[in-house]
Amino acid sequence: MSSGPPHAETLTDRVRAAILGGDFVPNQRLVEADVCEQFGAPRAAVRETFKELAGEGLVEILRNKGARVRAISKAEAVEITEVRMVLEGLSAAKAAERVTPEQAARLREIVADMRAAVERNDLDRYSELNADLHAEVRRIAEHRTSAAIIERLGAQVVRHKFRLARQPGRAAVSLPQHELIVAAIVARDPEAAQTAMQQHLRSVAKALAATPD
Repeated sequence: MSSGPPHAETLTDRVRAAILGGDFVPNQRLVEADVCEQFGAPRAAVRETFKELAGEGLVEILRNKGARVRAISKAEAVEITEVRMVLEGLSAAKAAERVTPEQAARLREIVADMRAAVERNDLDRYSELNADLHAEVRRIAEHRTSAAIIERLGAQVVRHKFRLARQPGRAAVSLPQHELIVAAIVARDPEAAQTAMQQHLRSVAKALAATPD
């Protein structure tokens, strides 16, 4: 049964998706007139969208030069991942406290699909399932404040995460880490879940730091 009307996609949603999907690239200028034409939107709405996305860290508004897609350096991506390590550890602990049998089954299903994707060497599918698993943990945790910050920070480093996911052997390293996270949450062990999640993201931060510029 539906809980209400579906979320109506806003101009901000559409421009955000274009940035995260790579249609707009880092440091690319966002020309108001071009964005108005591309999305069929008035200038006032486009300006407001730029402000909203600047607040999310995806766009920079330059004095007398308009807006551009913000480029996130590798060093900043590492720092963001270190912050996520703390917040997602909290989220995993809360999930372990609140998980239901149905939610536990869903987590097991996702991690089994991740294992199958690794066996097929399907890195794109593995990356999708990785995001699904982290999102499911946040849903189970029902900790809205940390979830909002995690999602905003995650959007800022999406390109770095994609590059890392494509590295040979990376999925085989992260899969057992995700299996440990799920095992701890399903066992309703908050401390173990927090530790497993933090160890996983510490590994991600180290791997990001070691990637070529």
